[in-house]
Amino acid sequence: MSETTATTSTAGGTKPVIIRTIGLQKHYQMGQVTTQALRGVSVEIYRGEFICIMGPSGSGKSTFFNMVGGLDSPTHGRVFIDEVDVAQLSAVELAFLRCRKIGYIFQQYNLVQYMTALENVTVPMAFAGVESDEARERGLALLDLVGLKERWFHKPIEMSGGQQQRVAIARSMANNPQVLLCDEPTGNLDLKTGAEIHALLKRLNTERNVTIICATHDHRLLNICDRMMWIRDGQVQRLARRDEVTVETGGIGGDEHE
Repeated sequence: MSETTATTSTAGGTKPVIIRTIGLQKHYQMGQVTTQALRGVSVEIYRGEFICIMGPSGSGKSTFFNMVGGLDSPTHGRVFIDEVDVAQLSAVELAFLRCRKIGYIFQQYNLVQYMTALENVTVPMAFAGVESDEARERGLALLDLVGLKERWFHKPIEMSGGQQQRVAIARSMANNPQVLLCDEPTGNLDLKTGAEIHALLKRLNTERNVTIICATHDHRLLNICDRMMWIRDGQVQRLARRDEVTVETGGIGGDEHE
């Protein structure tokens, strides 16, 4: 897979583009009914950016999330990751890209219940061909990063929801991805634990320059993101920098869309 680097001029200078979508459309056929989940979404996401995707249920944000993560294919349009056209990849190349460049964090944690925390974290390393000794060392370092090194032998049933999500975050970083896709990462957590997860994600974004794309309903995440994108009816309704939006209790000040 050959790669080139695209850049975009912004108010803050020239930033490299890590993800670019052009005219994304996604149609679902249910009997005689065609549902248009995406209606021509074209965006650029910069390397090292923290971007939140918001919108009501059924707006298309999860579909966009799946397109960018290579979990689903668009009906029309194109997705580029580091200027690699995802549609041109073979199944093996796509699996390689997902394994090496993208980490996934889900609302339900998706941990393997019979595995320990360390085993859960090292599963992606096995797919990447990492030797067992190195995988164990890296896995323990990642659990230390999320504050759970001393609980490496615990299984999910022995951990709180916040601890399980920390393990999931450590797992998402197993192969040093460039992009983290977070689907409602704090949706099942209380306010205090959710704030801790927010701080951890921001730390990964700042210290490791990981690009974070977060589909969320949690307005608190807007306090730490760089940009926010609102999707409604399968289209980008608004794309704004954090400093262009006022976040107030109960909503977003001056924004009629949410």
